[in-house]
Amino acid sequence: MTDDAAATDSATTDAATTDAAISGLSRSDPLAAVSPLDGRYASRTAPLSPYASEAALMRARTRVEVEYLIELAALDATPIALDDDAAAALRSVYEAFDADDARLIKALEVEGAEGYTATNHDVKAVEYFLRVRFEELASEDTIEDAESLYPWIHFGLTSEDVNNLAHRLLVKPAVSEVLVPAIREVRDALVELAHEHRDAPMLARTHGQPATPTTFGKEMAVYAARLGRALGRVVVANGDLSGKLAGASGTYAAHEAAYPDVDWRGFSASFVRGLDLEHTPLATQVNPCDDLAALFDALRGVNNVLLDLDLDAWLYVSDRYLGQETVAGETGSSTMPHKVNPIDFENSEGNLSKANSDLTFLGDYVTASRLQRDLSDSTVKRNVGAAFAHCLIGYSKAEAGLAKVVPNEAVMREELDATPEVIGEAVQTILRREGDTDAYERVKDLTRGRSVTLDDFRALFDDLDVDEGVREELKALTPAGYTGVADELVDEIDE
Repeated sequence: MTDDAAATDSATTDAATTDAAISGLSRSDPLAAVSPLDGRYASRTAPLSPYASEAALMRARTRVEVEYLIELAALDATPIALDDDAAAALRSVYEAFDADDARLIKALEVEGAEGYTATNHDVKAVEYFLRVRFEELASEDTIEDAESLYPWIHFGLTSEDVNNLAHRLLVKPAVSEVLVPAIREVRDALVELAHEHRDAPMLARTHGQPATPTTFGKEMAVYAARLGRALGRVVVANGDLSGKLAGASGTYAAHEAAYPDVDWRGFSASFVRGLDLEHTPLATQVNPCDDLAALFDALRGVNNVLLDLDLDAWLYVSDRYLGQETVAGETGSSTMPHKVNPIDFENSEGNLSKANSDLTFLGDYVTASRLQRDLSDSTVKRNVGAAFAHCLIGYSKAEAGLAKVVPNEAVMREELDATPEVIGEAVQTILRREGDTDAYERVKDLTRGRSVTLDDFRALFDDLDVDEGVREELKALTPAGYTGVADELVDEIDE
């Protein structure tokens, strides 16, 4: 047997073994999921399912088609009319949309259904689905004549008219109802830590070296403020989502050909705004998607703040500035029983990094289309939910990490006391105030590259030609007391 043949035989055996190992799992079982988003993390990503699943997209498309049909019926030019009861009946198709509806649409696309061959087209399947449901409404005498409505379903539209609106009808609430609240929870946790530990002195580090002390609360306040600003940009971008409804090349050509006397531009603007979206008047067949790119970039801004937090929190844990509350029964390491690892911050870091990679790709990709239309963006946009899911996991893990940490003020104080050289900045600044032109050099000669004590500083102070009041001011300096107005700065996040 050749090496290649042996390798192939081994791979086949491995595959068969794997198949046997999971043969008892259904495809819907999280343990059989291809992606951890639907497997290991399924419970964490579940809040996004109403907005990111294929069934959700089907329902959103149905909503657009039904609302469009109702608006067409309201035009004097069209021969159809729907009273309030009929319109309510049509709306019930998407308002009561359930799993059976989603399965029927999928069957119409892939297999066909009674009276319909397979469309191999997901939007066309929605059109036929509406025919089926309208016929049922007519049989119940809820509407008068289903067949008379058939020509007006998807009238003059291209699939992108429906899709671009449907996607935004899902993205907007996914952000406002799921992601934004999750981000606010992280910010609230940071605000609470900032206020609770506003005056806990802590050695700062710049370039990784000991620097002017700060307080733990003030550092958490910095993150809270940054996160608040980044969140504001997300809210604005989400409110600016914009939809297009202008036909195959963005010219309203089919609409104009059928009814040249109708103000189709005004109709489109009114219809899109009625869906609580801004209106895009100029487009090709494709909505340019600059609005989505702006939203994705705003989310990346949030994620970058939290990635910075995750890294710093990890380092604070490593330096023992932060202790972690233990969870009963939890294992930190498979071999080292003592370990309590900062796994929430690490998990958050990994998921937010993955989210940013996806959001960057999405933002770059969806804003480009070859000439008036190509279809490559269609499959890409189906991954928006995955990017949002990684965001959501990252936010929830960051919040969980913050909920577990406990600032170790004794360790912080101990390290401050062991690093008296950090008062050097205060010393040279006070001496400058007193007119000492060699103040900086005097302190530099004492401290740079050397291990010093407060007694070394006091010996320097005793040799200085300064007023006794200044000498006492210098001798009163301590690392723990040299935090400026750090504690007061915490209140800035409440302004």
